[in-house]
Amino acid sequence: MEIGLNHLLGVSALLLIIGLMGVICRRNIIMILLGLEIMLAAGNLAFVAFARANGNLAGQIMVFFVMIVAAAEVTVGLAIAVVLARKIRSVNADEMRQLKW
Repeated sequence: MEIGLNHLLGVSALLLIIGLMGVICRRNIIMILLGLEIMLAAGNLAFVAFARANGNLAGQIMVFFVMIVAAAEVTVGLAIAVVLARKIRSVNADEMRQLKW
């Protein structure tokens, strides 16, 4: 059995739903960042699936740039989480109201 476009898009949709539920349901900043990364992986899988179906490399090139942006996003997000953990001793998103002026 060959893995086709429908299979890859189904896995991509499943990853997107899992990541979205992680962002909506979790209150830990680290878990929210993890959910965002899962959603980016779902988008990357869809890009690669469509590129494979069309027979060109545009999707893979786009995924390369998305991975670069995702690495920068994770770096900044984790740095903010570490600073908040040191300052208010928690990484709970509900306690971030203290960041207001």
